[in-house]
Parts: sequence; C-alpha cells; structure tokens
Amino acid sequence: MSVQRPAARRTSPAAARAPRQRSFPWKSALAYVPAVLKIALAVSLGVLAFVGYRAAVSASFFKVRAVDVDGAARASREEIRADVLRLSNAGVWQADLDTIAAELRGLPWVREAVVSRVLPSGLRVRVTERVPRVIARTAAGRLVWVDDDGVMLGAASPGEQDFFVRGLEEARTDEALKDNRERVKAALDLSSEWGGAGLSRRVSEVNLEDSRDVRVQLAGEDSGVEVRLGREDLAKRFRQALEVLDAQRQTPRGPFITYVDVSQGKRAIIGTGANARFQLNERGDAESVGPQPQPDTGARAATQTGAHASSAAPKEGKKEARQPKPVEKKNDDARPPDVALRPRRVN
Repeated sequence: MSVQRPAARRTSPAAARAPRQRSFPWKSALAYVPAVLKIALAVSLGVLAFVGYRAAVSASFFKVRAVDVDGAARASREEIRADVLRLSNAGVWQADLDTIAAELRGLPWVREAVVSRVLPSGLRVRVTERVPRVIARTAAGRLVWVDDDGVMLGAASPGEQDFFVRGLEEARTDEALKDNRERVKAALDLSSEWGGAGLSRRVSEVNLEDSRDVRVQLAGEDSGVEVRLGREDLAKRFRQALEVLDAQRQTPRGPFITYVDVSQGKRAIIGTGANARFQLNERGDAESVGPQPQPDTGARAATQTGAHASSAAPKEGKKEARQPKPVEKKNDDARPPDVALRPRRVN
C-alpha cells in the first residue's frame, strides 16, 4: 500500500522575504556607527583644542609685558604705554588692536597710531604725530600749539616774531574742527604775508572768533591799538591801517588812538579813547593859562588911545598861547586796561 506524502506548503515570496526585511534596518544602522564615532571624536577634539587655546592665551606666558613706541617725539611715551597696558589686560592674543589705536588717537600730538603684536608678550605702537602750526590762546589764557586741523596740542612759548590767535573752538566736535580748520588757514595766510613784509613783529594777537570781523591787536608801542580788518583782503587792509596809524601818530591825537577800522576797505576810521578830547582840551587850557604880565604904572597914566592899543597885545598873546605844545609820544592813560600784551619767549 502506498503512502501519499503530504504536499509541501508553498510560501509566498512576500512571506519568505519578511524576516529579511525586518533585519535590514539594524544592519544599515550599524554601517553608520563608524562615521558617527568619527564625527563625535572630531567635535571632542575641537572642543578640547578651543579650551586649550583659551587657557593658553589667558596664561601668564602671553601677558603683555613690553610696549614698544616708535615715532613719538613730542607725544608722551609714558602716557602711550600706560594706555596700551590698561587696554590689553586680557593678554597679547585677546587684545583689541583697533580699540587701542582709536584710544591713542585721542591723545595730544597723536594724529595716527598703528598697533601690532610682538609674540609672545609684547605690543608695538607706531605713532604719526601732529605738526604744530600756530599758537592759540585759550579761554583760560593759556598759550597752546594748534595743528592744521585746529586741534589744540601742548603748551607753547612764542618767540619774538610769533603772534598768537584767539577765538578757536575748544570742543572736538566735527563742526568745531571744521571751523577751526578755516581759522587756522586764515592765520597761516596772514603769517605768510606778514612774515614776507616784515610786519609780524608789530602783531601781538589775531582775533578770529568771527570770520566776518577779523581783528588784530598790535604789539610794542602800539599795544593799545586794535586794527579791524573785516572779512576779506586782510593782508592789504592791514598794511593800509599801519600806514594810517603811523601818519596819525604825528598828530596831537596820536597818543590817544585806540583802534583803526579799515573793514570798509576804501577808508580808515580812527578811534580814540573816551578821555582823549578832555585831555586835549585840558592841555590847551593849561597852556593858555599862565602868569599874566603885570600892567606898567606908566601905562596907567597914558591916554585912552594908548590903552586901546595895549589891549590888542594880550589878545595876540592869547592866540599864541593857545597853540598846542608837541604832545608826548605815549600816554599810559589812553591804553585800555585789558589789552593783550605781546608774549616773550621763556628761556
């Protein structure tokens, strides 16, 4: 008897592939493990490197110990070093060089500053200094040097041929610096003109507070005289004013002149002190009042016609007595009490 074997059950292809599909994601994930480990290792190394870098740059090995300053002739090297050390406490690597340079440009005499690192513990500063151009008098009365930008620098001691300017803005705003540049340019132009003509020695101070009303205080024997130039043709008008002043010095009112106004350009206006007329009149009266001649006893017995003739003589003598005497060259009372005297060099 034959035994029939049961027919083998056929499984569908989808069922046969099911276990294989379920195991596939795990095997795929295992394939990415080495890459993930490499990335994690790289990140860890980066973090360690950054931490090590921070520790290195903040270590005492990189602390700023030396500051080299080049190009500072008038600027204070000690002040520059002090500012650099104050702004570089974090060390050479972490020092903000741009901030340090900007801070140094605010110092007197420093126009430009370039800061660089010198490893392991130094910084180098290269300074470009400002050039002094004119001498200015501040509101407090101090004399300081001023450069082309109108920036006030250090203290000044003017020489015999130097004059100083007044009216510069002491603030360092953009508008003030712009106005000061124009004032300094005008002062330099006048200095060049006067220096070539030999007139600088007669100038003590130039008032540039109002560019439309430039005024000059004279020096020496004319220190009590102010010349008003206006706003244009300053050098030409100044020469004109000096010619008028020198001519008027020979007149009776010469010692009492306080200003010469040539701001109109075509003519000069002479101003005198408030007491000039009184003093002139007082001089005339003093000269006319003198010891009167005593009448002769013989003349009293003379006739009326003789008395009439004698009365004409005193009149003529009175006219002669009223002729003014030569005035003195200088009168201290006519000088204003607050005029600026010409400074002298301090040795």
